[in-house]
Amino acid sequence: MRKSFVAVGVALAVVLAFSPFGWSAEQTIKVGINAPITGDIPKVGEGTKFAAQMWLEDVMAAGGLEVGGKKYPVELVIEDNEAKAESAVTANTKMITQDEVLVIVGPQSSKQAIPAGDVANNYATPMITPWSTNPDATKDRPFVFRGCFLDPFQGPVLANFITEEFGFTKAAVLYDVASDYPKGLAEFFKEAWEKVHGPGSVVAFESFTTKDADFSSQLTKIIQSGAEVLFTPQYYNEVALIVQQAHELGWDKPIVGSDSWGSAETVELCGKDCYGLFFSTHYAAAGATGATKEFIDRYQQKYGYVPDDVAALTWDSLGIVQTAIQSLDQLSGDLEKDRKAVRDAMAQVKEFDGITGKMTFTEEGDPIKCAVIVKISDKGEYTFYKSVCP
Repeated sequence: MRKSFVAVGVALAVVLAFSPFGWSAEQTIKVGINAPITGDIPKVGEGTKFAAQMWLEDVMAAGGLEVGGKKYPVELVIEDNEAKAESAVTANTKMITQDEVLVIVGPQSSKQAIPAGDVANNYATPMITPWSTNPDATKDRPFVFRGCFLDPFQGPVLANFITEEFGFTKAAVLYDVASDYPKGLAEFFKEAWEKVHGPGSVVAFESFTTKDADFSSQLTKIIQSGAEVLFTPQYYNEVALIVQQAHELGWDKPIVGSDSWGSAETVELCGKDCYGLFFSTHYAAAGATGATKEFIDRYQQKYGYVPDDVAALTWDSLGIVQTAIQSLDQLSGDLEKDRKAVRDAMAQVKEFDGITGKMTFTEEGDPIKCAVIVKISDKGEYTFYKSVCP
């Protein structure tokens, strides 16, 4: 009899040791963070990490996340994707299969979010990318969500804004053809612009490849094209080079950007060359009120600078994850079932009141929310100019 008891105990221990549901024994909810801590856009990774750490502080101060009357401690598993697609895939795979995270926040850029989202969906693990606006990040992936608007919305917003603000009819575009986000948004902008002004009204559609630093050839063609405005949906590390080189070559017309301009580093690198320029984004720090201002003040006091849109969207994405987890009646201890339950709860989030706006998810995992047009002031501040809603 005792022998049978021991055998059963050994068998149970073996099952638990190799069970994918062992996370419940630790009674800890693990949230994965997939971010570019190093690589081309480390400021994006820094904002992601800082916002996540602030969120964790609040959760710990509350005694953990409460599910069905029981409080669970929370752990962040932060992985560096080096701003590379392959590293983002590796990070997601590790967090899902080894770290046993319940849900993943990130990656931020579409270049990493699209392939990493495929991994999350294949492993039936909920993932929310705070900043990826390319439709492919969530397309046909029920386990993948996003915390921002999409490029098919952002492209027309910018085309209409430039038309109404300046009355221009000829536009030029300069973008990185090797990166999903700028390539996708450049194409959506061109489509929207030519829908308003006719075929050929994008008089120059120039491209380059990631890590290029000399844009003089493309900018010379743009200047000679007769374009009245230049649209460039590039990241903060490239914006300064493009704007400064354009001015050095004699371009004195407006340059307009997208939400990838929202980093705190954009103006630091670009200086006065970027004063007076416009870009679309998710929130404006200058003049913010309520919960948005509270977040900005707390972040600035803690880290020494105004948070960018990446930090704000990460904060909101973690809030959505928290709302979904805490809406469950219980955590079963079966990681596969609990991941599915969190996914279903995220899909049911209605009118989440985030610091970047109210959000309700579509069937595709995309939020319905407004865009903000920001003007860079003569002090280098990101000032609210107008809001554009779907």
